[in-house]
Amino acid sequence: MITKQKNGNEIFSFTGNNTEYKLIDFWKWSVSDLLSNTTRGILAEYIVALAMNIDLSNVRQEWSSFDLETKEGIKIEVKSSAYLQTWLQKDNSKILFSIKQSCCWNSETNKMSKTKTRPSDVYVFCLLNHKEKSTVNPLKLEQWSFYIVSTKKINKIFGNKSSMRLKTLEEITESVNFDKLQERIKEEYSKHK
Repeated sequence: MITKQKNGNEIFSFTGNNTEYKLIDFWKWSVSDLLSNTTRGILAEYIVALAMNIDLSNVRQEWSSFDLETKEGIKIEVKSSAYLQTWLQKDNSKILFSIKQSCCWNSETNKMSKTKTRPSDVYVFCLLNHKEKSTVNPLKLEQWSFYIVSTKKINKIFGNKSSMRLKTLEEITESVNFDKLQERIKEEYSKHK
């Protein structure tokens, strides 16, 4: 089944009668907190998709074995972290990114793979790199830093490890801003394909 993109004006109904509530009401209620870990992760995927000019008329596939695929066929895994959270914090959060291998679900066969892998070509580690709660805004792309590492390099350096600290990430690559993200992803992919 192919999920069609909705526009937010779809109306909730009950027993054939429309209610006063629209899908946009659900969206506002459920994903307005852009600092929440889950929503921020999906937002990071969207930001990378914007940078890579990925067709956004297709609906995000939650169960795909990687997060994004470019028109050139680059498979991208996106990971997100932030110093600030929605809740009251005594200190900024420690920055940690998952690089865990997993068994992948194949939508065409409806089966899980038996071996754990990292099926992407490139990882993009997205850090909401802002430390002032009063001015943090994940929609301001200048508040983000992006670290790009090929999956081959991650496999070689980290093997079966499941996470990586920011300090370790900074030892193997430099961050880029949003305006250099596409160029850097393509460079990293071409060096390690």
